Order: sequence, then structure tokens, then C-alpha cells
Amino acid sequence: METVKCLIVDDEPVAQRILEDYLTGLNDFELVGKCLHALEARELLQQNRVDLMFLDLEMPRLKGFSFLKTLSDRPQVIITTAYREYAVEGYELEVLDYLLKPITFERFLKAIDRYQRGRAVSSGFVPQSLERPYIHVKSNRKTIKLWLDQIRFIEGMNNYIKIAYGTQTHIVYSSLGKILEQLTDDFVRVHKSFVVNKNHITAFSQELIELEDQQIPVGATYRGILKVL
Repeated sequence: METVKCLIVDDEPVAQRILEDYLTGLNDFELVGKCLHALEARELLQQNRVDLMFLDLEMPRLKGFSFLKTLSDRPQVIITTAYREYAVEGYELEVLDYLLKPITFERFLKAIDRYQRGRAVSSGFVPQSLERPYIHVKSNRKTIKLWLDQIRFIEGMNNYIKIAYGTQTHIVYSSLGKILEQLTDDFVRVHKSFVVNKNHITAFSQELIELEDQQIPVGATYRGILKVL
């Protein structure tokens, strides 16, 4: 598939930088412009191909929804705003998603996945990446795609987590509770500091779980989970 051309329209430079940072490192996504108001965006749209537009609502000169109504041929649109009350109008205008500020990276990725699925369906092609579950994490200033079936276990370390991924290890600024929200039912918490992938378990007892050559302790309050392993 072709590279997705993206446009950010927001009168707040900080908000622009956050979205630009989120887009950096995503495969097949390219930022072609950043605009502070709708009239500037309108001119850019006339001169460039744009597939996906991130649009703020409260902007000078022309509000976001009013701007959308002026476009006869518009790209897919993801609304980015601090105002929840406009969500209904957004969906009436068939926007792709509605992100409330402050926008977390996880919520941003859900919107991106929604765009990718719609794009795949419209093209009649569903790539393997949309069938095989994965997550994005930020490590060493890069956004990394991790296939869930390759994650063996995750260890919590204060404000960071260590992800054992195949033969690699990734250190990510997050918590176990937060990362669990992105995982499938294949993952279970077996200790206050450990989450394991059930598919990688080779043996277990009341005190320990073995993942190939790795031993993970089982916390006393989590031993009931052993019944479903």
C-alpha cells in the first residue's frame, strides 16, 4: 500500500508537536504539513494529496466543523479536541474518530488502527498485520511494533516495564496495569511485578512458572490464576 499522507490542523503548537511525535516512527505514515488554522489547511489540501487529517475544532477564523462542511472532497478525518460535547456532530459528519485532549499514545494508536482497517477493507486487501495482534511501544526514542505472540513476559520496575520479546528486551516507560489494557486474554498477571504469556509457559507449580529457560515467581494472591493456565 502507498504511504499515508497526514495533515495536522491545530492552532496550538504544543498539540501539533505531540501528534507529530506520535506519527514519527510509524511505518507508512508521512506528515506532509502542519497548519495553525483552517484557511491555511484548505490551501494545502488543494495543492497536496492528504489521506488523513487530524483536525482541532476550536480555531481562529473558521471552526473545525465549519471547515469540514466547506470541503467537497475531503480526506479521512480524526478530530482532536478538548471538548467532549461536539462528539455527536462529529460522527454525523462521518469523522473517523474523536480524540479528547490530552491524547494518550495508546488512544492515538487505536485511531490509527481504525484508519488502517478501513483502508484495508476499501482496498479489498487485509494485510497480516491487521489479523495478527500487536501493540506499539516507545523505547529509546523510537516507536516499535511488537507482535503479541512474541512477547514472553513483562516485568514491572517502578515507573518502567521490561518486555521480554523473543530474544530481545525492551525497556518502556509504563506500568503493568497500563500495558495490560492493550493485551489479549493470552496474558495473565501472576505476580505484582510480572505478566506472562500463557502460550509460552512450559511448566508451573504453586510457586514458579517456567517459560523455556526463564522462571517467574507466582505471587500468593495470584495463585488462583493457575487454574486457567
